[in-house]
Amino acid sequence: MPAQLRALTIRTSHLRENAQRLPGRLVYNKFTNGSNTNTAEAVQFLREYDREASGMCYRVTIAQWRFVTNITEHNRRRMLEEIALSNKFERLSWRKAAAFDSSRLPDPNNRRQLAKIVQASRAALPDDKYAEIQQLINEMKEIYNSAKICPYGQKPQDSHVQRPLSAVHYVGQNSHPKLDPEQTRYSTNGHQLYRPEDTYSFNSQENTENPNYCDMQLDPEISRILAHSRIESELLYVWKSFRDRTGPKLKNRFMRYVQLANQAAIANGFSDAGEQARAVYDDPAFRESLEEIHNQLSPLYKQLHTYVRRRLLARYSRSAVRPDGPIPAHLLGNMWAQNWKSIMDLVMPFPQSPNVDVTGEMLRQGFTPLRMFQMAEEFYTSMGLKPAPPEFWRGSMLARPQDRSVQCTASAWDFCNRIDYRYRVSIAPLPGHVSHNLFISCLGPLTFSPRRWFDR
Repeated sequence: MPAQLRALTIRTSHLRENAQRLPGRLVYNKFTNGSNTNTAEAVQFLREYDREASGMCYRVTIAQWRFVTNITEHNRRRMLEEIALSNKFERLSWRKAAAFDSSRLPDPNNRRQLAKIVQASRAALPDDKYAEIQQLINEMKEIYNSAKICPYGQKPQDSHVQRPLSAVHYVGQNSHPKLDPEQTRYSTNGHQLYRPEDTYSFNSQENTENPNYCDMQLDPEISRILAHSRIESELLYVWKSFRDRTGPKLKNRFMRYVQLANQAAIANGFSDAGEQARAVYDDPAFRESLEEIHNQLSPLYKQLHTYVRRRLLARYSRSAVRPDGPIPAHLLGNMWAQNWKSIMDLVMPFPQSPNVDVTGEMLRQGFTPLRMFQMAEEFYTSMGLKPAPPEFWRGSMLARPQDRSVQCTASAWDFCNRIDYRYRVSIAPLPGHVSHNLFISCLGPLTFSPRRWFDR
């Protein structure tokens, strides 16, 4: 066994041996119970918890919504205040739940609910470490969401990216910038645009002469470049620059976060934080189930991967794509390489076939974001799903506002009260997520909801 792995094993064993023991509760077995055998008191606690947790979740979510749809320092402070209050509520609730003997409860749903409150929490940490892990989470989110990079080059058709004239390469005695046809190729949903008359060649270095100009954020500027640029060096630059801005700052914080998360998991009776996170799915064979699904999909994925790699190799040079290796993540049209739809123009089979693009017809008919969502709702309700409630139409942000700073990454929001569901718009709509949340809203108490993920 390597020395580093052996040292890690020794530290983990020592941590388990010295994990915090709580009154009336063994912390090493995740199925053990507290010493309070009063079942009526336990049932009353669960009833009150569901009501109070829903209210607390709503307060936090509404504060988060107000911040991401109107980014101001005031809204940020209010959001952090609500999160801090929620953390106190979670810790207090955990202590109460951990004191009960769930094996005495006759209702299996009550037993399951009590176990989830105890197990799905970091509250087993001592006060100082619990405060530390919450602080680390907030800092890491702030670092990732606020990261900015300098632009690689200008795209005149993009109002969000304007390059200073000092960055343009001039040649000879004339005052006209040098044109570079290669840097005029950009894709927009399957169409190649060639605009040599309004596209210039620019310096690939960061703009150190205008430091205040380095304000490109993940959304929308960086995401748009990754989706539409076909210049390999530019794609690599923005992909790497964003990680250079975030990775070094996150590294030590994340390592400390993992240490604390493992300590909390062990105190809750799990082997580590990974096992604690997997327990949310209520499937003892969860790992085996995923392995089986992976093995079934793997042959198809390998064929898809090989095909996409071959098409990208035809577009870019061998210095950018190895013919026998993994696909570089920056070439897949997405910061996390999780969605490849933005490179459809490069990988679509039978490219000579007509491309079905209804954008022009939608514009001719005067489609608005609201109308698109209404049509999407008609589709989901035709399958028997619930229609969106009035709160959805009143509260959702279906188009990017021009009068304030917002986070515009597409996301569906559940406000924890079985009434209020909203959508925050971006490039691709996700109304199906709202329909899904409406469907699961009647499945049980908040504790059973898929909303209860760690550290969100």
